[in-house]
Amino acid sequence: MQVSIACTDHNLKGRNGDHGKTNTTSPNVVNAARAKFRTVAIIARSFGSFTPRHHISLKESTGKLTGMKYRNLGKSGLRVSCLGLGEYYIISKKDISICCMFWCSKSVAEQLMTIAYESGVNLFDTAEVYASGKAEVILGNIIKKKGWRYEIVRAMTYVINQGMSMYWGTSRWTAMEIMEAYSVARQFNLIPPVCEQAEYHLFQREKVEVQLPELYHKIGVGAMTWSPLACGIITGKYENGIPESSRAAMKSYQWLKDKIVSEDGRKQQAKLKELGHIAEKLGCTLPQLAVAWCLRNEGVSSVLLGTSNAEQLTENLGAIQVLPKMTSHVVSDIDHILGNRPYSKKDYRS
Repeated sequence: MQVSIACTDHNLKGRNGDHGKTNTTSPNVVNAARAKFRTVAIIARSFGSFTPRHHISLKESTGKLTGMKYRNLGKSGLRVSCLGLGEYYIISKKDISICCMFWCSKSVAEQLMTIAYESGVNLFDTAEVYASGKAEVILGNIIKKKGWRYEIVRAMTYVINQGMSMYWGTSRWTAMEIMEAYSVARQFNLIPPVCEQAEYHLFQREKVEVQLPELYHKIGVGAMTWSPLACGIITGKYENGIPESSRAAMKSYQWLKDKIVSEDGRKQQAKLKELGHIAEKLGCTLPQLAVAWCLRNEGVSSVLLGTSNAEQLTENLGAIQVLPKMTSHVVSDIDHILGNRPYSKKDYRS
């Protein structure tokens, strides 16, 4: 079961604002995920990140001290930071961990979580398939050490059996599967999912921009997105080939290397060069532009970040400062370069 933690306690007033994965990138990951019961549980305390239902109309608020923006997760009333942190660690025999596929120590993992938390992030994502459960252990130990109070959401079976009103969501589910879960929940008076976690970046758009908005309007399902930099492709690091220290150079990521060196991959790199000019005009980096582009979508409640060091995390968090610069003109220029804007049936009818 894939789990996300939403927790707010530290600098509560400042953190609350003024008002108080279908994976098209890795086929192996898809198959492994489908072999399990894929869900995303939102773990939140009963205060801090929760907005009463009569305040659901409030779309966004800003933390006084951090500047982090908080958005409603679907129509559930739960408020999450618009940027989240993906927690992926693999422990080696030498007590070294891989964070988001890159080597880093446990102390760096703690540093990343601390930076994110103190920057206003209240959403941390992990799963039992990450490092065979060790990622969850690292995450739990860091939270315990830091003393960040949180409320654990029971497993779905426990929630249903006890009849408790808790949040849960799906990850990499199709629209049909989500609707089926919603229908079953309504039929048997159970708790429906509040969000879907999906891959979303400049080169992967249709599900988040076409399918999920329809689900939001029909059943109130929100969107939490991951891989805003497309496994590092959008950072520009692969412009001149495959660096030895990159994940694409790893044996287990041959699929990523093949994708990068393919004809489509070369076309993507050419488009990234053009997007780099837009980033320069806005006074930001390409990764910041890419993350801000994801955030400009009002249907996205939170974007999960995956970083390997403090510098990358700080850079990505800076995307919030770029968000106000994402005008309709800038977005239109980006769409013109990408040439992949998806259209819904409603667009065709109009």
